[in-house]
Amino acid sequence: MKTGKYIPLGTYNDVKIGYGTVDFRNLKTIYLKFNSWLQPENESDDFEEMIYKSRRRVKEIIYNLKNPLFKQQSIVDLDIRTKGIKLEKRSFMNMEVTLYVNRQFDVKTKEVKNNVKDILTSVIENGLTDKKLFNFHKSKK
Repeated sequence: MKTGKYIPLGTYNDVKIGYGTVDFRNLKTIYLKFNSWLQPENESDDFEEMIYKSRRRVKEIIYNLKNPLFKQQSIVDLDIRTKGIKLEKRSFMNMEVTLYVNRQFDVKTKEVKNNVKDILTSVIENGLTDKKLFNFHKSKK
């Protein structure tokens, strides 16, 4: 029997956002999902370093949240193919942030949805702000 849930929250600044859990009955973690297409401003930048710094910045944002629903620890998986990044070509970005919960709660409530949406928007605005890399687009073209 399937016990996972995924709740899409639409788009924010051309980034598709949502959250879910693997097991909503025995809740241990919630994952936040971010998808978008990126187009760099120039090719000379070290994209590996920029992605590493962005991942660290997202972890810091989560750590400093002090949210009563979630622990400070998290896992940030930022997936961007850096080999094929070119000026006129968009690359797909997929980021998943795993948050550990402090207690059991219903993932579908409006309170949790608003709480998670605040975290998602904070991560996009404060963690993915490097305009050299993170020029978001809804589609590949």
